[in-house]
Amino acid sequence: MIRTAAAPLLVATALALVGCQTAAERPAAPLGHAVLYFADGRPAGTAQLLAAGDSVAVAAELSGLPAGTHAVHLHTTGKCEAPSFTSAGGHLNPGMHQHGKDNPMGAHMGDLPNVEVGADGSASFKVTLPGAKDMVLADIYDADGTAIMVHEKADDYRTDPTGNAGSRIACGVFEAH
Repeated sequence: MIRTAAAPLLVATALALVGCQTAAERPAAPLGHAVLYFADGRPAGTAQLLAAGDSVAVAAELSGLPAGTHAVHLHTTGKCEAPSFTSAGGHLNPGMHQHGKDNPMGAHMGDLPNVEVGADGSASFKVTLPGAKDMVLADIYDADGTAIMVHEKADDYRTDPTGNAGSRIACGVFEAH
């Protein structure tokens, strides 16, 4: 009799413990996503905007890229018209800073770290954007949206306004969830 009565209690306790996670253990809530494409229309990967406490993180899984180091930036306009993707405008810079973490007058929100693409053409990264979540999301989801861009070369983290990153080779537009 005691065993029979204890079984439901044990199951309930186990289920309750499964739900006990710290905030650091919980998966980040998705706030938006983008699918990146090359100029020829082939997919180049995906990016997500994730809640990270009172911040926003960008996480991406990229594929089909040339091996080596590539700049990744957020651009001011959510438009990716091939072949040059110049429709995406310049870097997202609501604080009006200069470009690059190594620039004494930088960096701005659109400056993301370089990504190292392996021999198989893939790379992934996750980076937290500067600023409070509500402000960042307001800048990303403004009237004309925001694009995420992969460039042909590495960002030198200093040269204003582009970081000498070369051509735009893959582009995606963030859409809210």
